[in-house]
Amino acid sequence: MCSSPAHAICCSEHARLEEEYIAARDRMRNLLRFRQLTRLEQRRLADEVAMAIARLKEHTAAHGCERR
Repeated sequence: MCSSPAHAICCSEHARLEEEYIAARDRMRNLLRFRQLTRLEQRRLADEVAMAIARLKEHTAAHGCERR
């Protein structure tokens, strides 16, 4: 259980999930900025970002770790 704010910062799973979300978000932003995407590509990227957010929220709810 990651109950203290200090532990939240060092929770490796939380940090990994945050990095996964940021990578997915940045990949989507960069692809949208530099080229025209098909609807299928846009949907796939949006789903990837949404799933990363869901995994991070699920972890936060289960373990109580959250960066403050």
